[in-house]
Amino acid sequence: MEKRWKISPANDVVKKRLEDELNILPVTAELLVKRGMAEPERAYSFLSPDLKDLYDPFSMKDMDRAVERILRAIQRGEKICIWGDYDVDGTTGTALFYLFFRELGIDTGCHIPHRLKDGYGLNAEGVKKLHADGVNLVITVDCGISSHEEIGLARSLGMDCIVVDHHEVPPRIPPACAVLNPKQKDCDYPFKALAGVGVAFNLVIAIRARLRKLGWHMELPNLKRYLDVVAIGTVADVVPLVDQNRILVSYGLKELASTRRVGLASLMDVAGISGLKPTAEQIAFQLAPRINASGRMDSADTALRLLVTRDPQEARKLAGLLNRENSKRQSVEERILREAVSMVEEPLEDRAMVLAREGWHPGVIGIVASRLMERFTRPAILLSIDGNTVKGSARGTAGCNIIDTLHRCEAYLEKYGGHRSAAGLTLKRENLDAFRKEFIGLVNSTLTAEDLVPLVELDAQVTLDELKPRLVDEIERLSPFGHKNERPLLCIMGANILHTEVVKDRHLRVMIKHNGTLQNGIAFDMAGYHPIREGLFDIAFYPYIDDWQGLRKVRLRIEELKPSLQTS
Repeated sequence: MEKRWKISPANDVVKKRLEDELNILPVTAELLVKRGMAEPERAYSFLSPDLKDLYDPFSMKDMDRAVERILRAIQRGEKICIWGDYDVDGTTGTALFYLFFRELGIDTGCHIPHRLKDGYGLNAEGVKKLHADGVNLVITVDCGISSHEEIGLARSLGMDCIVVDHHEVPPRIPPACAVLNPKQKDCDYPFKALAGVGVAFNLVIAIRARLRKLGWHMELPNLKRYLDVVAIGTVADVVPLVDQNRILVSYGLKELASTRRVGLASLMDVAGISGLKPTAEQIAFQLAPRINASGRMDSADTALRLLVTRDPQEARKLAGLLNRENSKRQSVEERILREAVSMVEEPLEDRAMVLAREGWHPGVIGIVASRLMERFTRPAILLSIDGNTVKGSARGTAGCNIIDTLHRCEAYLEKYGGHRSAAGLTLKRENLDAFRKEFIGLVNSTLTAEDLVPLVELDAQVTLDELKPRLVDEIERLSPFGHKNERPLLCIMGANILHTEVVKDRHLRVMIKHNGTLQNGIAFDMAGYHPIREGLFDIAFYPYIDDWQGLRKVRLRIEELKPSLQTS
């Protein structure tokens, strides 16, 4: 498929100032400038994340009220229950609260609804059951901001609710005794892109600070030890890895490397990353899918138990179970993807797709929607039909704000919510055709033909002789990599490919010559390019260090390859 390559220029004067004041290479300075780090002080802070740069949690709207209500519950011995979402963000946020209260000696209940039986967020039956169990205070995690009726029900039953959420704020705020969500318009907390577990961590910081001020009778928890859990939830929810999230994940990865949680240690073992220095990419592709598989395929309780257990034997058992659930999830996902692709008629005339079928597993169609969106460069909605009820997931492209588009279709929807790029929705079967027509029509009028061409965003153009170990080491200082701070994609223009070799029937080993310098690279799943015999090529790649027997050599992981417009 044709792709657009784009590389934006960086201000040379700003680059030179960063290069000189921070003693970094020109390419590193360019990468910082393109990440908005124009001032040396800000660039230094970016390269050296520090917990002291976390914002005051009490600047978040309703934080005082939330802390006071929780302290009152503790003092009175009231029954507290944490109500979390079933995804990784919600599960880690629930675990964070449980672990914190447990260390304080406070017995706290947890409730994570079943994705298939209960659906997202609070529900009336669950609220009534908590009331019957004698719960006085409900603290939500990664949900609640849209649960106006359910929180109203809890209030009418004499239960208080504290909402801890980060999703888009609806016109009506639920009648909770405190609502913590930095996206509220009148919230003074400076950073608006925390994950749900990040909002929860701010509440934990605030509670601990208030307990310390009041002279709590026992040793207070070391909050740094919870950052392994916070990092996993933050990375998994694909929030921007900048500002506060960058700090939390940077420290969280250090905690994860030596985690005291037997559950996480067992999970890292079955994921094949035990003993390695963990990265955000390993969280995203090895740990998070296994934790998520619990809530997607059955109940998130399995993942929650793994995160909080102190029993090594139970930890190994739960990690193995999550590993098997993840394999099952992958199998179901591949089947649904094949079925969905078979429903797509090419050439594609519309600029969005809405696909629905009976029997599709609601727990994995969000992942399949993402893969369809990436494959066809179009907003994608996948829906599972169950009788008269249709539930599904939507994924948007850069040019399509998915939650705004759904808002314009709300006449056909029973329920919806989410973010700019991802959302969930429920509608009645009789409204499916009308919704599909309306949604696709809106996207057709919004996206341009150019929006449908995949974009390859390049961070910097280099020459092969610039690729020294020092540069790769400096690039690693920009980590953790993730949303809004992607691993830098570099490029060389007009290179000769001297030799190609197929590896394991799928991959391509490449020998490159550029400006008199030779370099080796590997291109995964690109064996179809073999053999390359002549012509110049533009190559997009990630540099990495091949450390063999103490000898550090730079190698290229090739991501994109195309004939060059250069002639010599």
